Amino acid sequence: MRISVDNDQCAGIGQCHEVDPDLFPLDDDGYSAVGTDREVPDDKQEKARIGVDSCPMAALFIQE
Repeated sequence: MRISVDNDQCAGIGQCHEVDPDLFPLDDDGYSAVGTDREVPDDKQEKARIGVDSCPMAALFIQE
């Protein structure tokens, strides 16, 4: 599983970061620094789904 962010959609709310700061890092301005192709370890896949679902801007995506 991989996760990515559409930086044009990200509003810097940070709900994903609250779910798991390691999976969903923020840049210096408080916006997502996930990138476009972050691999998710097997033991963090449920947290990744929760983090993606928590984004009110729908800026995060999962690729299976």
